Amino acid sequence: MRKQVIALGCVADDFTGASDVASFLANAGINTVLYNGIPAGSAAIEDDCQAIVIALKTRTQETAAAVSESLEAFQWLKGQGARQLFIKYCSTFDSTREGNIGPIADAVLETEEEPYTILCPALPVNKRKVKEGRLYVNDVPLDESPMRNHPLTPMWDSRISELMREQSAYPVYNLTADWYEKPDEALNLIEEYKEKHEHFYLVPDYYEDCHAEKIVELFGDLSVLTGGSGLMTALAEKYKKEYGYAEGGRPSDSSAGGAVLLAGSCSVATLSQIEDYQKKGGKSFRIYPKQLMEGAQNMEEMLSFIRENPGEAVLIYSSAPAEELKQMQQESGREQVAALLEQTMARLAESAVKEGITRVIVAGGETSGAVTRQLGFASYRIGSSIAPGVPVMIPLENEKIRLVLKSGNFGQTDFFTRALKITGEDHE
Repeated sequence: MRKQVIALGCVADDFTGASDVASFLANAGINTVLYNGIPAGSAAIEDDCQAIVIALKTRTQETAAAVSESLEAFQWLKGQGARQLFIKYCSTFDSTREGNIGPIADAVLETEEEPYTILCPALPVNKRKVKEGRLYVNDVPLDESPMRNHPLTPMWDSRISELMREQSAYPVYNLTADWYEKPDEALNLIEEYKEKHEHFYLVPDYYEDCHAEKIVELFGDLSVLTGGSGLMTALAEKYKKEYGYAEGGRPSDSSAGGAVLLAGSCSVATLSQIEDYQKKGGKSFRIYPKQLMEGAQNMEEMLSFIRENPGEAVLIYSSAPAEELKQMQQESGREQVAALLEQTMARLAESAVKEGITRVIVAGGETSGAVTRQLGFASYRIGSSIAPGVPVMIPLENEKIRLVLKSGNFGQTDFFTRALKITGEDHE
């Protein structure tokens, strides 16, 4: 018999999103295991596991396949006894017009026969806020932020109801912060919506840290929740009280061995992090997609660069400003460029680990997904966070390795040097 109840079963739309939510749970004292993909068969679950997070790659996947794989993942989580299900997507609501956030959420609500749930992408600590149903990034409406130029999921509106309109079969209502002061009236309003609709969504205001507790008070008992990682700390506190969880131990963040930094994101945040690393004297190698496609650059050249700097961390990056990337994609084809860069970074990480590198630090959601698939680790323990939502991860299959994966928009300007310091063997 299990020692612990599994309070939460979460499915994330990419690996960095999964590590993001897992880090907040772990920091709040919840013993969390992260799986890269749906575990095969009846995978053994640690007796003291309190939350399970599964990383898929459904953000830009074909919609029908994304829905099917998500439902399969949730079914597996329910089979492990997960009490609450959570659909995790990015705090900038990354999605194409056709999906996949809406179709996945619709399918889960229908399967679980739940009338409604919330859409809560907000993460104020990372400057993602929702006010009156509108999503802001660094106090700028989403569709006016750099996300409007994202090469895969350009954001055309900041109103979550409008983003969902083209994806979901069900209506979306905003729940402004003033309702938090009159919860009984809010619940009465929800009952009215339930009489009108088979299924629907609520978008709660979340622009102050205290709103998380208010949201969990109102909706924390729903069997299905959706959003970013902003609710995890408040949910963790609820779980600890409800299930009597004791604080778990935290694995060591450090590892003896070399480090390689891989950056594929073209976000403004990652570009500034690359610049900061270079200004501090960090050694770097830039990948030019056109040269890579023509054979003027190759994997052996990059591996030689790593070998020429033994004992030093090196950065290998393909990141470029959005306009420059757009031009490259027009010349060579967006999917072809993206696939080649992801494959190159993934193979590079695998080769570096085989040659003794123990610390792999990756910037970019798609790049991180490719790297983790290539490395082949299936499950991870969660260590400390380099930045909010970006933990050190230790593969259960090789506990010498330290893996740090961040979404392109996450992290401080000095993220790379912070990550190297925390994962280094001299760090306490």
